[in-house]
Amino acid sequence: MSTTPEAQPDDLLSIGEVAKRSGLKLTALRFYEQRGLISSQRNTGNQRRYQRDVLRRLAVIQAAQKVGFTLAESADMLAPLPHDAAPDAGEWAELSRSWRPMLDDRIATLERLRDQLDACIGCGCLSLALCAMANPGDRAAQLSDGAAYWKRRPGPPPHSPPERPPP
Repeated sequence: MSTTPEAQPDDLLSIGEVAKRSGLKLTALRFYEQRGLISSQRNTGNQRRYQRDVLRRLAVIQAAQKVGFTLAESADMLAPLPHDAAPDAGEWAELSRSWRPMLDDRIATLERLRDQLDACIGCGCLSLALCAMANPGDRAAQLSDGAAYWKRRPGPPPHSPPERPPP
């Protein structure tokens, strides 16, 4: 783990400064702190003060949310990083390596959705429960609960849209 010297009062940021720099609301910062995603110190007036490296942690949390990670997943990913100091290059590299499989899975899911969405909407029925092409006899119910076709591993979509004559 990395270590840094004790932060001096002038090096610390108020909750308002962190909110402004991160683009987050004060309530979000307090919520993240309650969940253990970030940490602060208290000054003599019992006001929160954050080390500057909290901005980096918040940027990681925001990036994780944009790609669909939950706060619990973000907390798990950030857990190995120090709370009281900026991570070193090796710690950031390990965080990046830990994200790669999860990001690859999300990318594959989004690609399947993109590639199969036209076929689903293209047939016109808009119902996989009743679709005679993609789901005859509601066979998807045998595969799994929920959106069975979206949960599948890569492969061709359940059906292709009918050919349309050229205009």
